[in-house]
Amino acid sequence: MSTAVATQDHVNRKHFGDLTPRMNQYREEVLDKKPYICAERAILATESYKRHQNEPNLLKRAYMLQNILEHMSIYIEDETLIVGNQAKSNKDAPIFPEYTLEFVLNELDTFEKRDGDVFYITEETKEQLRSIAPFWENNNLRARAGAMLPEEVKVYMESGFFGMEGKMNSGDAHLAVNYEKVLKYGLRDFEERTKKAKAALDLTKPENIHKYHFYRAVLIVIDAVRSYAMRFSQLAKEKAVQTQDAKRKAELLEISRICAKVPYEKAETFHEAIQSVWFIQLILQIESNGHSLSYGRFDQYMYPYYRHDIDAGIIAEDQVIELLTNLWIKTLTINKVRSQSHTFSSAGSPLYQNVTIGGQTTDKKDAVNDLSFLVLRSVAQTRLPQPNLTVRYHKNLNPKFMNEAIEVMKLGFGMPAFNNDEIIIPSFIKFGVKEEDAYNYSAIGCVETAVPGKWGYRCTGMSYINFAKILMITMNDGIDPVSRKRYAQGHGHFTQMQSFDDLLQAWDQTLRELTKMSVIVENVVDLAIESEVPDILCSALTDDCIARGLTLKEGGAVYDYISALQIGIANLADSLAAIKKLVFEEKRFTTEQLWDALIHDWQGEENEKIRELIIEEVPKYGNDEDYVDQLVHDAYEVYIDEIKKYPNTRYGRGPIGGIRYSGTSSISANVGQGKGTMATPDGRKAWSPLAEGCSPSHNMDQHGPTAVLKSVAKLPTEDILGGVLLNQKVNPQTLAKEEDKQKLIMLLRTFFNTLKGYHIQYNVVSRETLLDAQKHPEKHRDLIVRVAGYSAFFNALSKATQDDIIARTEHVI
Repeated sequence: MSTAVATQDHVNRKHFGDLTPRMNQYREEVLDKKPYICAERAILATESYKRHQNEPNLLKRAYMLQNILEHMSIYIEDETLIVGNQAKSNKDAPIFPEYTLEFVLNELDTFEKRDGDVFYITEETKEQLRSIAPFWENNNLRARAGAMLPEEVKVYMESGFFGMEGKMNSGDAHLAVNYEKVLKYGLRDFEERTKKAKAALDLTKPENIHKYHFYRAVLIVIDAVRSYAMRFSQLAKEKAVQTQDAKRKAELLEISRICAKVPYEKAETFHEAIQSVWFIQLILQIESNGHSLSYGRFDQYMYPYYRHDIDAGIIAEDQVIELLTNLWIKTLTINKVRSQSHTFSSAGSPLYQNVTIGGQTTDKKDAVNDLSFLVLRSVAQTRLPQPNLTVRYHKNLNPKFMNEAIEVMKLGFGMPAFNNDEIIIPSFIKFGVKEEDAYNYSAIGCVETAVPGKWGYRCTGMSYINFAKILMITMNDGIDPVSRKRYAQGHGHFTQMQSFDDLLQAWDQTLRELTKMSVIVENVVDLAIESEVPDILCSALTDDCIARGLTLKEGGAVYDYISALQIGIANLADSLAAIKKLVFEEKRFTTEQLWDALIHDWQGEENEKIRELIIEEVPKYGNDEDYVDQLVHDAYEVYIDEIKKYPNTRYGRGPIGGIRYSGTSSISANVGQGKGTMATPDGRKAWSPLAEGCSPSHNMDQHGPTAVLKSVAKLPTEDILGGVLLNQKVNPQTLAKEEDKQKLIMLLRTFFNTLKGYHIQYNVVSRETLLDAQKHPEKHRDLIVRVAGYSAFFNALSKATQDDIIARTEHVI
């Protein structure tokens, strides 16, 4: 790092102040902790499943969570003011055998040998997991979902074409529960409503038997959560007796008092509220380990408790900051182990726990408050990849707040991301979301959006649709050139096509067929999850599951819209432009010559010349060139039109919506999906990463950031409500001066106000720093980068993902 950049980095950090000594110590301890595989949850889950084998799955799941919460190891770190742990020690990853043990058993001896996303495991843990394996063989979600698959779609699962690994190996999540109600009323209110609903059931009606068991399950789980909190209350009291430090004794006694109260009772102070939120956030992930479980509009529902305590003199601003930083460090302690193949699409062990701040109130006023600023400051102080911070932008956003958000961004850990009210709110309303709820949306996971506490699972994150690979299948008469298996009916080989329209027609028919196949696979997995692994607590805390007596997968939520992830958008754009311009318009080479070059991965003198022509003479997406931008717009519209035809499994069962739309939040799947994709007509080499999100291909955007924003804005954004993910990269030196920062703010306002862009986020890090971090990882332990819609420690990423980030275009503002 140059002296100038290092000095500027120091200035930026001082702008937000430093962590308190104990929070700094806590942060260091968490970062230094090696992540181990933890078998404790798996053992407790197995015990419970065996004991309750004859029970309905609703009750089986409730008893399982109860057994875990009442018997798992708990501890209180010396530095913390907030308590609650997911596993036997911080950052350990629990195992969820009810979903699958297959990949865990297969990789027991390779977790430590991974290129990225490394986990450690003891011999004792290996034996514990092997000992419970016989019970779970063919007795888990993955096995039952596999058995449900129609023959017509098994080829896609065998080859991993739709990327369903993460849907069958762990829970769903991708939502935010109703934290506002939890804080305002406590779980006691949820319990009372459940009891009333249960008592009112007419059990002569067959459908009410299922509801009866759901209500029983909710009551068991609420009691279990209360017991878990009470265990910490007792532990804190015991530790208070043991300590000689008067200040720490008082803190532990306060922790004990709070844990005896929340989340069962309503919160009344800021400390109570933050502990209540953490308990729920944590236990939801103990229940199912579904990632993208998000905090929702944190600055809105927490503000009344902040304001009350500040006005009453109960708490000072520096204490609020310390509690916030404590929560963010706690958030990082949650961990998740994925299969090796799944890590290719979720590199860096992300949990995507999103915190949303800013935006507008339901009466259309700027929602920024004092706590919004403190959240920014606390996130800046902790400088961690979790939580994922999102700012909701709108045209009347507080200018000072916008300035502060950019100052955080300049720190170079990829936060905050910006989502745009000016396009998201109208799109929600168009899709049937009530105006009041649309104004209350929050970011979920990466860049996807939903109404917290009212939205069903997986607002995005269903199957992956690899546009680049589908183009190659289209060109190869419906046969995947890599596996040589037939994926689609086929509409002629590229070498036999007489016009560009022939290709577009084949694309239309092939994409529609494969979209239909993806829906079949998604439905099978959703139906398996619905019957096998219902989440009781998560359902209870989402409106209107208790009123309807239905879990989330059964239609309990107010709204239920989902989306898959479309990958390789820029590759599709540039490929279509190359074929149209050089093959059919200018006839620089024939279809046979291009196909031969693709099959041979551009090897050979003539094939390399073709590649050079494509790279140098064809308009590229990301440069505000209508020629190519319109091509990808029209090609994308085929998918958008087709996916609208297929409602999800909750359609007609209660929720508003129950339909699918599109989304571009590819996470790091562009790397994993690229590994299975041959050379493409845009000049991309075989097996290399695809373009991520809706960003241009690496180094193809040559006309600056404004041109990129204009190209992205030409996508049918109003219909891509699953998220239009745009990653940009700038050198820290380009934002060193105040006038440079103001230029960026003006650029963002133009993108959001005029062009109606959906989302943007920045990596503010130099190529030199990234390259040095690859060579000397020990010098860059804290280096965090934006991977896709999330940030991760650079050192935790595989080399392929690191290289992908390094290769991104570095813009000058």
